[in-house]
Amino acid sequence: MTKILELKNVDSFYGNIQALYDINLHIDQGEIITLIGANGAGKSTTLMTVCGVVQARNGQVMYDGEEITKEAPNKIVAQGICQVPEGRLIFPELTVQENLDMGAFMRNDKEGIKRDMEYSFDLFPILAERRKQQGGTLSGGEQQMLAIARALMAKPRLLLLDEPSMGLAPLIVKQIFDIIKKVNAEHNTTIFLVEQNANLALKIAHRGYVMENGRIVLTDTCDKLLADEQVKKAYLGL
Repeated sequence: MTKILELKNVDSFYGNIQALYDINLHIDQGEIITLIGANGAGKSTTLMTVCGVVQARNGQVMYDGEEITKEAPNKIVAQGICQVPEGRLIFPELTVQENLDMGAFMRNDKEGIKRDMEYSFDLFPILAERRKQQGGTLSGGEQQMLAIARALMAKPRLLLLDEPSMGLAPLIVKQIFDIIKKVNAEHNTTIFLVEQNANLALKIAHRGYVMENGRIVLTDTCDKLLADEQVKKAYLGL
């Protein structure tokens, strides 16, 4: 398998406070990988380090075999890495369609953009119904759908999802996780999923990493992690 992303001995800091310690992980092309752990474990910081929002102080971030550790976030996005941040962060004053157009702002293939817009509306029919509605007037679940659809408009090779289930009703969460699986299967889009709902995440991912206090403490296939007594006790409530 081809490694699309690799973190090698990565340390990240906020000022003088260390948030990540010696992180080693990799994602192969076409995989769904999940990073699970308690709130404040360092999961979101890991994604922000990949995106260049937080720069690794030590170690290397490798994408497609090239080092991107010190690259600016906009250059990283241009290479095909796109993040759906925690809290969604859509443009509330813009319509649904304008939000999707913003997702494609680095593209100039008009036919491709039109095709991907229709694909987004096929994935999320509620967004098609609300295409002229301001993003800020959507429900939380609809805003999460819009945030994912906007990221897909960038045609990412690697999609980073930060807590997509947060604050949403179980039925909406199931819909969103079904769509994550569909995007991975239909487009071979590689997905790096950070999620507090460990049970759900481990059921759709191929492999998982468990993070505690800024360190990776366990990694395995999701089947094995779901059966692991330590994981069941700490994260699955079993």
